[in-house]
Amino acid sequence: MFKKAIKTDKAPAAVGPYSAGIKLGDFVYLSGQLPIDPVTNQIVEGGIKEQTHQVLRNTQAVLGAIGLETRHIVKATCYLKDMNDFAAFNEVYASYFEEPYPARVCIEVARLPKDALVEIESLVIDTLVYEQQMANSCGGCNGGCSDEGNCCEGCGE
Repeated sequence: MFKKAIKTDKAPAAVGPYSAGIKLGDFVYLSGQLPIDPVTNQIVEGGIKEQTHQVLRNTQAVLGAIGLETRHIVKATCYLKDMNDFAAFNEVYASYFEEPYPARVCIEVARLPKDALVEIESLVIDTLVYEQQMANSCGGCNGGCSDEGNCCEGCGE
């Protein structure tokens, strides 16, 4: 089979019959991450900010299991129990990403598993092989090549 389940003990176990993530070629599909502390297996205490931090730490842990980072996320689907938490959610969410930010949708829902305030699922592209090829082809200028394949100025290639 071409698809591979992603597993790590650094993120909480699934609360149902699903994988934390599935890798299929360069595509990675992360299941919705809840604000569950992987040590206690309980929802973290606090409000939307604390729960958003935990969701994104869990996301980082699942990605880290296959050598990826939040910069590899291309699309996030965010579920909030209360859209009044949108500004506080955004404040925390933004601290985990740099431009170009992933595409995103944010939806208010009636209820989430374990009565969480937030859940985030992600579509990820594993670009590590391509990043390595770019770094090698540009003599180490860290992928600073132009879209035409020309190396960046000053790299000597």
